[in-house]
Amino acid sequence: MNWDSALKDFRQYLRLERSLAKNSIDAYLHDVEKLKQHALCSHAKNPDLLHTQDIRDFFEWAYHLGMSARSQARVLSGIKAFYQYLLLEGTIKSNPAALIESPRLGRKLPDTLSVSEIDTLIGAIDLTTPEGLRNKAMLELTYGCGLRVSELVHLKLSNLHLDVEFIKVEGKGSKERLIPIGQTAMKHLQIYLSHIRGVQTPKKGMEDYVFLNRRGHCLSRVMVFIIIKDLATQIGLKKKISPHTLRHSFATHLVEGGADLRAVQDMLGHESISTTEIYTHLDRAYLRSVMVDFHPRA
Repeated sequence: MNWDSALKDFRQYLRLERSLAKNSIDAYLHDVEKLKQHALCSHAKNPDLLHTQDIRDFFEWAYHLGMSARSQARVLSGIKAFYQYLLLEGTIKSNPAALIESPRLGRKLPDTLSVSEIDTLIGAIDLTTPEGLRNKAMLELTYGCGLRVSELVHLKLSNLHLDVEFIKVEGKGSKERLIPIGQTAMKHLQIYLSHIRGVQTPKKGMEDYVFLNRRGHCLSRVMVFIIIKDLATQIGLKKKISPHTLRHSFATHLVEGGADLRAVQDMLGHESISTTEIYTHLDRAYLRSVMVDFHPRA
């Protein structure tokens, strides 16, 4: 089996059997591609002929090139998935990456904004323009529901259930989930739908998308990044932020307010509770208040 045919079949497996999103599939293939290039440059071995030592050699090479521990861990995850697929297909008899340990990682805390910083950021939007009313609704919805930027730009009119105050989004791996929508986000979404979206003429195929640009096409992820970066510059915010910062802030503020971690996990669409636990990086005053309120010897 050569690399090209193996990677082609692996892509089909990730798309059809694992039902992963395109970005996730591309990330897996990009990781395995690194191993392929190293193998072809060093000894031109096909993927089914590599041994554990070959993969260790690859990571030693990557380390000397300056690949960070976090990047190494991600690449190793992709390589292990690739060889697990070959094992399932019967192409190999053992996974040569199975015994390779991931490098130790320090847990990276996500950047967040305070409530006042979010108020200032969203408050800087110019509401005298159609784009401003749209941007206000987008950012209120992103922060109010903890949306990923991909979930925001692909949000459908048919998935808005405002009568019961819920929206349905399609997250990673095409998995759908219901998220409650708060009054502030609801208010600005309804203003946008009534005064802007309701009078727009969408391009063909865009009729069901909630957020459109002035040409009637759905927004790109990059456009949302630009909108937020421009607002941050406008208010003189020194933090490096992105649409994901609003999602992080949503989760952090819920946890700081005492929300159940399982509920936050469901709203964020995390498969594992350990992913959600990163939002428990709370200030010492809050942690002390929890101990005082709930510990019997406090």
